[in-house]
Amino acid sequence: MKPISSCVPLTFIDIFSTMKMLLSLVVLLSVFLLISSAPPTCYSRILSLSKEIMASFKNLQNTEPVDPCVEMLPKLYLDIHNDCVLAKLRNFVAYPACQRVPQVSALKEKIRSLYTIMISYCRRDLVFLTDDCDALESPILSPTDPSVVQS
Repeated sequence: MKPISSCVPLTFIDIFSTMKMLLSLVVLLSVFLLISSAPPTCYSRILSLSKEIMASFKNLQNTEPVDPCVEMLPKLYLDIHNDCVLAKLRNFVAYPACQRVPQVSALKEKIRSLYTIMISYCRRDLVFLTDDCDALESPILSPTDPSVVQS
């Protein structure tokens, strides 16, 4: 048995090959994670954008001081499974008031994006479960859905 002091010290080549092997392992794991993650679907994009729009609308209404025109905006409740949601989006964007309020303009731009995604990119992926337009005016409040927003 050799004493510890007689061990050969690591050379630069040994350290370099070990680092190269570790780097290869990290790259391989990164590629695997990149490949295994699925891209967002049309449905998930529509769902997340509608939630983002409703949160922006709620934030707009709760911001002090509330501009008088913001109080006059139509109610905004989005249910992407309701066939009437497309008309609701069109009507909200066409609402003439509040053009001078930057937050409302940004909200309308998000709504335009959602409408475009729904009628063009994801048209075939959508399944409307209802066509109850009144449900978008006065939605049933659910204790599990805190995102319901009413004027």
